[in-house]
Amino acid sequence: MGRTTTYLMLLLGLLSISGIDAIAQTRIAGKVTDDAKKEELAGISIAVKGKVIGTITDQKGNFSLTTTTPTPFTIAITAVGFQPQEFVIDGNRTDLNVSLKEQVTIGQEVVVSASRVEESVLKSPVSVERLDIRTFQSTPAATFYDALQNIKGVDMSTQSLTFKSVNVRGFGSNGNTRVVQLLDGMDNQAPGLNFSVGNIAGVSELDLESVELLPGAASALYGPNAINGLLLMNSKSPFLYQGLSAYVKGGVMNASNRSTATTPFYDAAFRYAKAFNNKLAIKVGVSYLTAKDWQATDYRDQGFSNGYNLESGTRANNPGYDGVNIYGDASANLYSNLFGNGQPGTGANGTSAILGAIATTQIPQAGNRTLPQLTGLTPQQIFNNIIPNLNISRTGYQESDLVNYNATNLKLNGALHYRLNDNVEAIVQANWGTGTTVYTGADRYYIKGFKLGQYKLELRGSNFFVRAYTTQERSGDAYATAILGQGINEAWSGSAAKWFPTYFGAYAQSAFQGYAGAYLTALGAGQSPTAALSAAQTYITSQQTTLLNQARGAADQGRLLPGTAGFQQAFDAVTGKPIPGDATGVGARFLDKTNLYHGEVMYNFTKLINPNTVELIVGGNVRRYALNSEGTLFARDENGKEFTIDEFGAYAQASKTLADVLKLTGSIRYDKNQNFKAQVSPRFSAVLTVAKTHNFRASFQRGFRIPTTQDQYIDLNTPTARLIGGLPFLKDKYNLNTNPTYTLQSVQAFGAALQQGGTAALPQAVSLLQRTPNLGYDPERVETYEVGYKGLIGKRLFIDAYYYYNRFLNFLGSQIVVQGKSPVSVTDPTSTLQLISGSTRSVYSYPTNSPTQLKNAGWAVGAEYVLPGNYTVGANVSSNYLIDQDKIPTGFVTFFNTPKYRYNLSFGNRNVRGTGFGFNVVYRQQDSFLWEGSFGNTEATARQQTIIPSYSTLDAQVSKKLTGFKSILKVGGTNLTGKLYTQAWGNPSVGSMYYISLTFDQLMN
Repeated sequence: MGRTTTYLMLLLGLLSISGIDAIAQTRIAGKVTDDAKKEELAGISIAVKGKVIGTITDQKGNFSLTTTTPTPFTIAITAVGFQPQEFVIDGNRTDLNVSLKEQVTIGQEVVVSASRVEESVLKSPVSVERLDIRTFQSTPAATFYDALQNIKGVDMSTQSLTFKSVNVRGFGSNGNTRVVQLLDGMDNQAPGLNFSVGNIAGVSELDLESVELLPGAASALYGPNAINGLLLMNSKSPFLYQGLSAYVKGGVMNASNRSTATTPFYDAAFRYAKAFNNKLAIKVGVSYLTAKDWQATDYRDQGFSNGYNLESGTRANNPGYDGVNIYGDASANLYSNLFGNGQPGTGANGTSAILGAIATTQIPQAGNRTLPQLTGLTPQQIFNNIIPNLNISRTGYQESDLVNYNATNLKLNGALHYRLNDNVEAIVQANWGTGTTVYTGADRYYIKGFKLGQYKLELRGSNFFVRAYTTQERSGDAYATAILGQGINEAWSGSAAKWFPTYFGAYAQSAFQGYAGAYLTALGAGQSPTAALSAAQTYITSQQTTLLNQARGAADQGRLLPGTAGFQQAFDAVTGKPIPGDATGVGARFLDKTNLYHGEVMYNFTKLINPNTVELIVGGNVRRYALNSEGTLFARDENGKEFTIDEFGAYAQASKTLADVLKLTGSIRYDKNQNFKAQVSPRFSAVLTVAKTHNFRASFQRGFRIPTTQDQYIDLNTPTARLIGGLPFLKDKYNLNTNPTYTLQSVQAFGAALQQGGTAALPQAVSLLQRTPNLGYDPERVETYEVGYKGLIGKRLFIDAYYYYNRFLNFLGSQIVVQGKSPVSVTDPTSTLQLISGSTRSVYSYPTNSPTQLKNAGWAVGAEYVLPGNYTVGANVSSNYLIDQDKIPTGFVTFFNTPKYRYNLSFGNRNVRGTGFGFNVVYRQQDSFLWEGSFGNTEATARQQTIIPSYSTLDAQVSKKLTGFKSILKVGGTNLTGKLYTQAWGNPSVGSMYYISLTFDQLMN
């Protein structure tokens, strides 16, 4: 009974809050029409300024709103594509008839991302871009997310049709941890990856109200990792966007490199929202896409072994071939493995079996003498004559053998909004997405049934919010394709136990027998011993390719071929076993069930302090990552458990406008992560407004990036290197502080010297080896200085330009080091030979700070002009570049992945002469650039050969508004020239898309 009474008291309390001031209600009613067409307008927003209360017009343009807000107050009447109007209400008014004038929105947008408060985009203190509903409707891109790459300064990395990453201001990657993506205030990252997975678990275009992109550091307000930019997506409120809406889209994708060049794709979505008495509102949405994905088919040789390069190496001519999108081609050195410790023997205890055979094999036709006795050469001299210093790789599998390119994406969204009173709104929201896609990291990860759910509770008013949310990641049936290729090869023939010994043994035996036979044949033909040795050497040289192919044929006997039952059985076994596997075989399955928990508050003091005096906001957040990969991705502690990571932060911002022409803003933020020292991030800015429409801005801010969950705790063995986090306990685990490691570049130089001079050059080659320097591991910081201009000239020309300069402190990159499986000492030159063979060395890659400051700068200019008849022409150009690049230490990977120049051109009209027809054409071009990442072979990366070619695309669409059906019909295509392009190393080639779509909106005007 007592508990029931308590519940009733709480309910009465809530009712009393929501019903407060009921005796002082004001009612406003009226109609909204189109000023030009004199038609009723549906879905127009009528809101009380400074409150959360509001409504929309019905299908006949009528509206009615009751509020407890004390009079006088102001209502704002707004809609996308119309000039906003405001009215002061000082009492009941039921005859408010409003005519809205259509306008071409240019430079009139309102943004919130730059300062966490609403402000004109013209007066934003930093660079900010905004896309709205009309932009989404008019873009020729297949999705709104694809349209982001038309924004100035934006680079896109396409890893799959359903997985794309947004990069800005350089330092891009396939999974960009430097740009924070927020959806309705929720960090949209996958917690175990620390980056957003494109829009797989995002928002449907039907439910998207706007997108704001803030390029550059935003840590002062948004905290860790917003060091290069912020992408803020806002969904539609069910109070303001009601009714039923849906779209269907279908078309074809074409790319000449795919198994089937032309395939269909289908995309459909549904949304329904309803408000009840302006107090309770709900919305639900669903979208689904299915297609055959783009395919990664780069078979160039990235190993740079045996004198071959990207263009010259093939599986046919290079025994050490390492194709970019070929997996399972592990390698080992022929010479060093056969040479062993240099002592003739049986192969036991490190001795050399082939040296033993050369020294002891008696030749019957030569009186049972050995070849050294016949020739006068030592066994090692004969060994050097017949065994080349070549790297040998296994026969791998193409990506298409290992990946099912059926791409799918299902998104479910729902929310319940309840207005407790005119000042406070409560929200319960859920976004859930699942899909099948491919992601490029250190490997090409095939992700089937990936799931990401975000669940939020929020209480907000016009000047505050309190929110808590969780992000739940489930990797589904995901696996690493390169590890899968390796695992299938290991399943039928273990590399160390069988395949390489078979190859090496077959080659050595054939070479030894052929060399001896050629020598004896020449002697029998009457040649001198010297001439006979020359004939034997000529035989080995001329027959080397044949001998190598015969050795591969012997080692590849029984190889599992795609499409066979044995291949499928091995495939299922490897993908069903978590990384790294167990005693029964390799495992490629990628498990991740990491969760994120986040709480956040913000308060604006506008109701306590007159904004004309100062506008002050404060806020803070707490966050926890709960790592859970079941040991496949993250390291475990001494108890066998994975780690949690806690962090918190707080900020304050004050702004003051002087004489309506100069706005000064200052903010500061404090953040603390449990594994690193605290970070303080200030920002100062000034915006000078001249003649009302010309705005000059300058800012200084500091941003920072906490090492990601993977950068801290990853422990993953990949085909190219073992990736480990930078925390001290992982370096201790692999004895990196006790067993010496050497820089990859010095090991490459060491190997090149041996290849050129043989073992005779060993004493001199050893001097090329360089021990790995002990660099720091702290959060990355950047200091950004920026100046810019935004202006509207003659109400028709909008110009936006900026220049920025970054100075990075403790820049986080990666260090690749090589360690012998047995301790290496330069005083024992023979021990260093293990550094050049994949079977006797270990390669590690871990994050570390740059020993020098990195500096980069860039600029961008964008312009949009409205021609007569509301035709618009737009152009933007941008550039990013490193400063003092020659001072960056050799071997330090910066991941500065961006073209120096890129530009976009556009021409369109949303409604040609009032006919309902619209069109838009976009041309995009970018320069070639060097891609630095963890996927490419370490040799290709170190040689800076991972070049992404320049490319250009042409996109276009034509649309027709079908007013009677409240629909828009749209026909369009992307990359109409059909030339394939790729946006990152190892990523798929992107072709053309042609589509037709029909979008219905119950409240469309």
